[in-house]
Amino acid sequence: MDPSPELEAAIAAGLQARDRDHMQPTIEYFVDLLTKHPGDAAVLLELAGSYDTDGQEEVAEKYYLRAFDAGLSGDRRRRALLQYGSTLRNLGRFDESLDVFERAKAEFPESDSLRVFHALSLHAAGRANDALAEALLVIADCGNTEIRRYEAAIRGNADHLRQS
Repeated sequence: MDPSPELEAAIAAGLQARDRDHMQPTIEYFVDLLTKHPGDAAVLLELAGSYDTDGQEEVAEKYYLRAFDAGLSGDRRRRALLQYGSTLRNLGRFDESLDVFERAKAEFPESDSLRVFHALSLHAAGRANDALAEALLVIADCGNTEIRRYEAAIRGNADHLRQS
């Protein structure tokens, strides 16, 4: 079930005020919003993402799983699968991450962002050639603006790879 327009506005306000370098106020905002809307899938997703951005992947994972159980669909489900797969990668659980991305790509075959983050998990799992091939195919196939949403994360991961 989609959130009410009022809840959508509250979620948007929390995301707009987010400071990626200081996530605690955003976490507190979404914890408070969750107390007002217990079990809401969209709020659970944004709380998971807030913990994730703060580097608290273990906590984020629990909220991602609760968001899936609460019934995410459409673009929110795609985003949740991407973020959850990345969380698993960051936790060093590469096989689980790759499994999430394979299922997500089957569910959302048009998603370039899923393909990019799948390539990052392939690389982390030691499959460099597969990762580079996936990335090159995304670039070759690109023409879609969806990937812009993840530009900061993609650039951050690219910088990390260059330094490794």
